[in-house]
Formats: sequence, C-alpha cells, structure tokens
Amino acid sequence: MKLGVLLFEGFELLDVFGPLEMFGQIDGLSIDMIAIEAGAIKSAQGPAVMAQEDISKNTNYELILIPGGIGTRKEVENIDIMNWILVRSLKAKYIASVCTGSALLAKAGVLDGKKATTNKLAFSWVSSQGPNTNWIGKARWVQDGNIFSSAGVSAGIDMSLALIEEIWGKRKAESIADWAEYQWNSNPDDDAFAAKHGL
Repeated sequence: MKLGVLLFEGFELLDVFGPLEMFGQIDGLSIDMIAIEAGAIKSAQGPAVMAQEDISKNTNYELILIPGGIGTRKEVENIDIMNWILVRSLKAKYIASVCTGSALLAKAGVLDGKKATTNKLAFSWVSSQGPNTNWIGKARWVQDGNIFSSAGVSAGIDMSLALIEEIWGKRKAESIADWAEYQWNSNPDDDAFAAKHGL
C-alpha cells in the first residue's frame, strides 16, 4: 500500500509528521512526499522537507494525506494542485486532511456533499472554500465514508490513528499509540477547542 503526502510552501510541520509518525509503524506501507516540483519544500516553521516526486508523475496512491498550513491560502488558487487532488482522490481508497488541508479538498470539489471539519481558528475561511460541504464545528475529526478530516494540527494524530484502526484494526492503532507513548483521543466528538472559538 502506498501513502502519498502533498507538500507545498508553507505547510504545517506537525500536520505532516504527526500522522507520519503513526503511519510509519505500518509494515508494508510505503510513503512518498509529493509537490509541484521535486526537491526541498519549505514549511511554515522554516525547515524544508524533500519531496521525492512531482505531481506530473501521476502516481496512484491508496491513501493520500493533505496537510494544512498558511500555504493553503495560496494553493487554493493553484489549478495544478486542485487537479492533482481531485484526480488522486478519485483513485484513492482513503483520503485524509489535517487542519486547513480540508480547504484544499473542498476547493477541489472532493468534499461536495460530504461532512468535514478543520482548524477552529481558520473555520470561517476554510468553510468558505467549500459551500457544498457540511462543515462540522465541534469535532476532533470527521469520517465520511473513505474521507477523514481533522481539526487543527495535533488533531491529525488522533485522526491518523482512527484511519489506521479503519484499515488495520483497533489493536494495531492502540499498539502504535502505546509505542509512541501517545494518549490517543479516540472519540471524534471530544473537541475541547470548538467552544473556545465560538463553534
């Protein structure tokens, strides 16, 4: 099974590496970093990450992961990124977004008629990118069929474990959380941040 992670300038570090710490414990799962062009992609926090593939390769992935970050504000207008997300999503078995990554899924049309959530601080902007999406204000993450979306930043770890549970079973998800000494919030409705931001 292959997991493709989309990178763009200004992506959020934990949106990528929180989930990858969890997915990286799955035997037989290969992980590729993808961007408009292969090479070093600078994160919102400064450090750059190497993208091994460019989007022109059109590799099919069973799983795709779309992170958030300040760079999403620019990438929602990037036709090449939107096309890649839409085409890869149609071919993937599972689609996941972290934080404002759901804005990219929504703008690409992947979330039309679907339930989804996002970062609470950016909820208004993200939801404006998907007027045909059923945005859930109070949620740590949301699953709608094969699409998983999480709230802000660290919530992506909880969502990733939920996706691991969906594919490989609860015992595997729990064992990975224990290995990482991570206290998994396995209740998607347990959201302590919605009320703080009026949602």
